[in-house]
Amino acid sequence: MTLQQLRYLIAISEHGSINAAAQNLYISQSNLSTAVKELERELGITIFTRSNRGVSLTNNGAELLGYARQVIEQADMLEARYSSRGESQVRLAVSTQHYYFSLQAFINVAETCESDKYDFILRECATGQIIDDVRTFRSDIGILYVDDFNSRVLSKAFRDADVAFTPLFEAKVHVFLSESHPLADRRVLSLKDLDDYPRYSFEQGRANSFYYSEEPFGYLPHDRNIRYSDRGTLTNLLTSFNGYTISTGVLSSEMHEGIVAIPLDVTQTMTVGYIMHTERKPGTLLTRYIEELSAVIEGNPAVDKLF
Repeated sequence: MTLQQLRYLIAISEHGSINAAAQNLYISQSNLSTAVKELERELGITIFTRSNRGVSLTNNGAELLGYARQVIEQADMLEARYSSRGESQVRLAVSTQHYYFSLQAFINVAETCESDKYDFILRECATGQIIDDVRTFRSDIGILYVDDFNSRVLSKAFRDADVAFTPLFEAKVHVFLSESHPLADRRVLSLKDLDDYPRYSFEQGRANSFYYSEEPFGYLPHDRNIRYSDRGTLTNLLTSFNGYTISTGVLSSEMHEGIVAIPLDVTQTMTVGYIMHTERKPGTLLTRYIEELSAVIEGNPAVDKLF
């Protein structure tokens, strides 16, 4: 199996036919067909089914395509990092739940980077994707939280992915509301107080699970649910609609105006931390990023303690 064969596989799946892929790759259709047949013979599977309308992936082919994309992405990153002449390009890749402090720490490191060549990547994504990114070395570090409800399931996911969780801080559970929300003047809220209002939560994609939710108590049934995929949408929802979300209470800079964080009357806390692959040794940039994470959240009233 070669990288070229995997690139051919990806191109065929994207174009929907061997002929169209061959034209795009500037190779003959016969050579492309031969490469696919050799790959099928080597792996002992059928990758594509063929018809007069083109080709379509088999179940085995779809699974192989997923692996192929990961391999090619890693190969492209290696080439981008090490093929340049002279000084190597420094890299920091972070996958995180949708936390302001993850972004702010990332910006602080980027602004003070002394290298002329760098590749910084910040991915705000679902919990399952964070774990997978760290497992496959796509990201150097992943930022997420654990609590009494999800810790058993996530601990198993961490072991299966060969990653280790390190706590950063423990936070009280807070409710985020608009300043104009009917409950905004309350000093403390209960879960019962929230029953009549829409609940906002980050959509977790194919790995959707109560245990992978970014919001504590997401497993509790609720009649009005609104799901979204980015922090900007959350901010707009909070300021323009009488809903709520539950999180650490650490407000982002764009959320300080028009939004309040009110403690939730529960004993449960959120332990926010990071995961790294057990075989990874943090370099200078990654170490600085971890230090910046602690610095950004230090002194915030929602934080119970730093670890």
